[in-house]
Amino acid sequence: MSGSRHFTQLRDLGVAGLEEVIGKASAWKKSAPQGKLAGRILGMVFFNPSLRTRASFEAAMLRSGGHAIVLEVGSGVWTLEHRDGVVMDQNRTEHIREAVPVLSRYVDALAIRTFSDGSGDQADEADVVLNGFRRYSEKPVISMESAREHPCQGLADVLTMRERFGQTKGLDVTLTWAPHVKPLPKAVPNSFLLSAAAAGCKVRVAHPKGFELTTSVLDEARAFAKQAGGTVEVTNDQSAALEGSHVIYAKAWGPSSASPDAAVRQDAWMPTKKHLGLLEDDGIFMHCLPTRRGLEVADEVLDDPRSRVVDEAENRFHVQRVILHDLLS
Repeated sequence: MSGSRHFTQLRDLGVAGLEEVIGKASAWKKSAPQGKLAGRILGMVFFNPSLRTRASFEAAMLRSGGHAIVLEVGSGVWTLEHRDGVVMDQNRTEHIREAVPVLSRYVDALAIRTFSDGSGDQADEADVVLNGFRRYSEKPVISMESAREHPCQGLADVLTMRERFGQTKGLDVTLTWAPHVKPLPKAVPNSFLLSAAAAGCKVRVAHPKGFELTTSVLDEARAFAKQAGGTVEVTNDQSAALEGSHVIYAKAWGPSSASPDAAVRQDAWMPTKKHLGLLEDDGIFMHCLPTRRGLEVADEVLDDPRSRVVDEAENRFHVQRVILHDLLS
């Protein structure tokens, strides 16, 4: 990994660091190291629910001889205030200025899961909760998803593509918006875009008008792509983006403005067998999970042999084990 003592965003790794993590994860998946984190403790702080993230991080610690402490904010743990300069006369009991350094003295690293608050792209960019932990922690901080990014998911996505195609440099992949009953955060699409670009893919981003990703994320992805030999293109034509692609990565995300295009209410963007037919013969379908069957993704796609959603979920364990070993050993 790079010189950063934290891993909360892809830039903490960079292109070279991504290659190092993916290489180790691939090798360790075939021959797992044992007992390398004996005596180490990971403190896991959840502001939001989780299935794969919690299970995979706990499993990575336990299978390496370490231990994980799980804290769910507001459920057995005090509610936490992250804003500076506020009078704490509401329902938030403890400030992260005290809570974070205290926690970091009990454990060897802190892993944080916090979602976007839905107030807009500018707030997501600020990522105040995660960056607060990063600022006040005396130990390494790992993102289990935040307002801006879900970097461990992005790494697992790259490992999944490498396993299927052997290499990712020059690989045509499509990140496509998908419908949902409510606006979802952009952390996962941001991280797939950033990681695929840093892995040298030719990334096509397809979404309806009004659902643009932030300029800062697109600029960062293009910088990674330039360094790694890939490209980033954006279009409102889903079919054109999928034509000849090797990967369709579907994910719902919220609008970039208060008045999204009417396409948000249309099911034409939901991946179906028709969309799979636009891919190359060896093409695959990817999604981070969870997904709503019949709304975000058709059953026939998730149940198709070309679906790699379970492999992606497994690969969370493998890349996170590398991250934990590199930060804690």
